[in-house]
Amino acid sequence: FYTGARLGLYDIFTEAAKVPGEKMPFWKTTACALTAGGLAAVIGNPADLSLIRMQADTMLPEAQRRNYTGVGHAFSSIVRDEGVGGLFKGAVPTATRAMALNFGMLGFNTMAKDALADMGVQKGSAAQVFGASAIAGFFASFFSLPFDYVKTQVQKMKPDPVTGELPFKGPVDCAMKQIQAGGITRLWTGFPTYYVRIAPHAMITLIAQDNVKK
Repeated sequence: FYTGARLGLYDIFTEAAKVPGEKMPFWKTTACALTAGGLAAVIGNPADLSLIRMQADTMLPEAQRRNYTGVGHAFSSIVRDEGVGGLFKGAVPTATRAMALNFGMLGFNTMAKDALADMGVQKGSAAQVFGASAIAGFFASFFSLPFDYVKTQVQKMKPDPVTGELPFKGPVDCAMKQIQAGGITRLWTGFPTYYVRIAPHAMITLIAQDNVKK
């Protein structure tokens, strides 16, 4: 749902922003990508939050586990214990991460297609579509990993059993503490693994989307 929403919204926004007979400037493409990614992420945040907590549960001591039995139980438990707003915990870093991912994936895919066409690669050819998707896959991974790292840390944090305090006050505090602990590159921890996970997905999605549009 999330992927479909951000791709669909991006197409809607770019169509609305187009001026007939003119090539769309990169700033417009960027604005469309960021907006589509942010909106789709907020809509999908409850499901994303539940998934991360269920995955984190398996790594916690038995006494600290939330013991969700499924997504439905996770939803009801979060609403009961934290209120409806609890479903959107971590929505800011989630949306920011989605905006960064969309910027790298969709914004650079459009830009790469134009650049390849200007270099003489036939418009709409397999070489243009594959080449642009490969470039977009790299930038999607590069721009989104820091936000994904912070988002995951915020969503899976639990209060200290003694003091009751959370380890981070929010995403910005989390990012600053990570940088203090390991430098700015700490936010790109695990980039090779993350790239292998994100880039092929981005490429397949973009190639499939291009074929569907045809």
